[in-house]
Amino acid sequence: MTPDCSDTGLLAPGWSGSPAGDATSDTAYLRAMLDAEVALTRAQASCGLAPEAAATAVAEAARTDRFDVRSLARRARADGNPVIPLVADLTKAVGTPYGPYVHRGATSQDILDTATMLVGVRTLDPVLADLERTQTALARLAAHHRDTVMPGRTLTQHAVPTTFGLKAAGWRSLVLDARDRVRAVRDGLPAQLGGAAGTLAAFTAYGADDPRALTAAYAQELGLAEPALPWHSLRTPIADLAGALAFTAGALGKLAADVLTLSRTEIAEVGEGTGGGSSAMPHKANPVRATLVAAAARRAPQLAATLYGSLTAEDERPAGAWHAEWEPLRDLLRLVGGAARDGAELADGLRVNAETMREHLALTHGLIVSERLAAKLAPLLGHGRAKELLIEAARRAHTEGQKFAQLLTEETGLKELDLEGLTDPAQYTGSAATLTDRALERS
Repeated sequence: MTPDCSDTGLLAPGWSGSPAGDATSDTAYLRAMLDAEVALTRAQASCGLAPEAAATAVAEAARTDRFDVRSLARRARADGNPVIPLVADLTKAVGTPYGPYVHRGATSQDILDTATMLVGVRTLDPVLADLERTQTALARLAAHHRDTVMPGRTLTQHAVPTTFGLKAAGWRSLVLDARDRVRAVRDGLPAQLGGAAGTLAAFTAYGADDPRALTAAYAQELGLAEPALPWHSLRTPIADLAGALAFTAGALGKLAADVLTLSRTEIAEVGEGTGGGSSAMPHKANPVRATLVAAAARRAPQLAATLYGSLTAEDERPAGAWHAEWEPLRDLLRLVGGAARDGAELADGLRVNAETMREHLALTHGLIVSERLAAKLAPLLGHGRAKELLIEAARRAHTEGQKFAQLLTEETGLKELDLEGLTDPAQYTGSAATLTDRALERS
């Protein structure tokens, strides 16, 4: 039986079937490497370093279906990267007389780094589209629930009232931060061209008067940024990409973490539009989208750490540091691509149970506004005495199940204060509404 080496994402439901999965497949990488080789010959032709017929011949030969990805993968082991067997196969496919123009003057890292940048751009485009979908859905939720009061929670406990609108606006703010970072990185991903040791010497040997003009033409052919220097061991583009991806995973992870908490059976303040099923318990509707996003957010920082570690790259071209980037970067692109897809679906289908939120505000019998009462009572009773009374009333509210306002009236005798009104959580949301409005001004 011939082993199946395809990566279908059987154990990766977070990215399986996503645009990111397609954009980072072995076939997609093969396409990107072939695109890099074609662009190099075209750039050399545009600079008078190769005949136009050579560029045409390479482009015609560089059809993905003419190359065996599995064979390339197995043969890559001999020399440590897949470009070397690909160049051999492409040169053979081009044939005489133009085969010698394939890969002329380049090194393997030029092609694989450039292909990686192409894969990055092609993956980030749908990620950006999904982030846009997410922020649009969250803006809609924030506006609709601008004044929907709910318990604010700190260190797992009720703190003071807030609004769901402000919470959704906060999620959206993180998503917009991620979008801006991803967009900036995508627009700056550069081509790679340096030759054997980053000096462009071979291109001069082949007749280039100004190798920098060749680099510019190469980048233009690819639609990538022109690099200031060859970056074989100067891995800023990879680190920037890693940072933007890890941040995006974390930004979406914050949304997922809150949804997972608020959708618990005993809380049920929000719910996914369509939950997932259980193999054993028919009643369950699991928050699957949030779960998958949270899983991606947990893995992304470690993958980014590997890529940051590869900044410590020795010499003009490193042994190991470069090679260590390939799999973690692809995993990171896939994870974030899948998380962006799932985040958009999560935000778009999120159900908000406003009535449940209001009910939960009463769980502490008014204690959720103790901060407000402390500010009101301190000028009347003194700070120390007010604190003592509030602590005692809070204790009795917990143990006796009585209303906080009633107990305070008994303890203080201050009947002139509208303690019932002061303990209304809906009247103590601070600037939540105006903060939400301000957040929604950002486009």
